[in-house]
Amino acid sequence: QVQLVESGGGSVQAGGSLRLSCAASGFPRNLYAMAWVRQAPGKEYEAVAIINYGSSTIYAESVKGRFTISQDNAKNTVYLEMNSLKPEDSAMYYCAAARGYWSRLPLTREYTYWGQGIQVTVSS
Repeated sequence: QVQLVESGGGSVQAGGSLRLSCAASGFPRNLYAMAWVRQAPGKEYEAVAIINYGSSTIYAESVKGRFTISQDNAKNTVYLEMNSLKPEDSAMYYCAAARGYWSRLPLTREYTYWGQGIQVTVSS
């Protein structure tokens, strides 16, 4: 059974930091890249960052220099360190898996597995 379980969300003031974690199980992790995708109320899904199994990364322009995606392959866990948070970063954040190696951020339909999501709220 495939599981992507997010943790670490919550509320923070603008300028603050949060660290999200995603524990993955039930699928061959080495065949998938892992990503964080967010959706704010009334908006479309937005891919935030992706990390390939070999640890190369890609970021959305909106978070470059502020967010860092990383992974611990021994623990099958992916992280998203979010610094200098802004109110516009408020959204439901999803952990997602996309098969293969990626040199761009996948489209929403290109993800194979999704977590349940976790809320991040940034107040001004």
